[in-house]
Amino acid sequence: MSKKYSQLLLGLATILLFTACSVKEPIVIPKSSDIIELSKTANDNFIDQNRASKDFFQKYFIPWNASKVSYPKIEAMWGHSYKYKKIYLENHQLATPEWFDKQIDNSNFDEYNTFVKKAITLKNTNVRVLPTNSVMFYDPTKPGEGFPFDYNQNSLIKLNTPIMVSHLSKDRAWAYIESSTVGGWIEIGSLAFVSDEFINEFQTSDYYVSVKEKFPIYDPIFREYVKVATIFPRKNNKFIIAKNDGNQNALISYIDLQEDEIEAMPLAFTTNNRIRLINQLLDEPYGWGGLLNNRDCSSFTQDFFAPFGKYLHRNSRAQISNGKFLDMSKLSIPEKKTFMKQYAVPFSTLVYLKGHIMLYVGIKDNEPLVVHNIWSVRLKDDSGRKYRHIIGKATLTTLEPGKGMKDFDEDNNILGRVTGIVVL
Repeated sequence: MSKKYSQLLLGLATILLFTACSVKEPIVIPKSSDIIELSKTANDNFIDQNRASKDFFQKYFIPWNASKVSYPKIEAMWGHSYKYKKIYLENHQLATPEWFDKQIDNSNFDEYNTFVKKAITLKNTNVRVLPTNSVMFYDPTKPGEGFPFDYNQNSLIKLNTPIMVSHLSKDRAWAYIESSTVGGWIEIGSLAFVSDEFINEFQTSDYYVSVKEKFPIYDPIFREYVKVATIFPRKNNKFIIAKNDGNQNALISYIDLQEDEIEAMPLAFTTNNRIRLINQLLDEPYGWGGLLNNRDCSSFTQDFFAPFGKYLHRNSRAQISNGKFLDMSKLSIPEKKTFMKQYAVPFSTLVYLKGHIMLYVGIKDNEPLVVHNIWSVRLKDDSGRKYRHIIGKATLTTLEPGKGMKDFDEDNNILGRVTGIVVL
């Protein structure tokens, strides 16, 4: 078969989507009607939203109710272990012991929890493993390594996030912080320290949440592109953000937001609202650890549920503790599909495998479907050479993306590697 003819067939299969049940493309392009019909099968009352929201905000404000960063010092220093691994920097050259010694010295952990201050983020903020913007790759020549897998990127936290500061780096350019979901290093210009008066004014008990992705806000100049699930306290029909007074202290600032950008929290868990949020999150580029202001698999699930008042932990492994975990690790692929059809609840069940998590959204053409932010499908040619088909975005797929593709690697079939579901 000619290469040109093969490409034509691939294009036709993509257009046909689900109609050819024997061929499953790596990306199932979602249609509005698919999401609408699947959302109708969800349980609108899967949680008590008012109780869940109370729990959400108790956790959200934990850093402001703490006396110090909670991690033991040795746990906070976990990133120093990268010194004993082969790490490549942004120039694809190996990081030297001297490079690591410089970062570790600048980390200043002799001062851990001695500069304890409450603070707030002024913008969407990268949380780094070491106090540097340098990347840390494993071997970038190998499939699934190199960009975007920067192991110095721990997470991203949104603007208006309460944090606790442990101490500063020696060069005072970085602060070691803890939020309600993650700890690590953020650039000092990304935060401002808060007073008790600021906290009292910020905690209005009237909280709104963004339901539109990456819209700009101004104060009065551009401040940030706001992500879905960003929290805004409201007062007198204005919305609160923090600004720097010039001396690293936070001041209350009031801004206007549009009706289509914001909703009172918790957002009702209805068909229309599920559709609304999913459509905001679909097609976002994959962002390992929030890299480039994008989402990875677990921040996708976290930010889908947050507006509804449901708190999820930040990483995929931790999220299995946010609900009832049902083990499927011993089941065959057909048995897993049957199990999910029986026990998984659309739009309130997570599907877990080591290193990845997905939102189960229902059944179509007898196939369980998930929405997830995924980097790639693993392939292997006849010679045993492994490579990747890059998806690199949030999308709707079956649990066997890539099935039917040339060089599909059955050993790396996602459904085969699924170990369980989490019913929230």
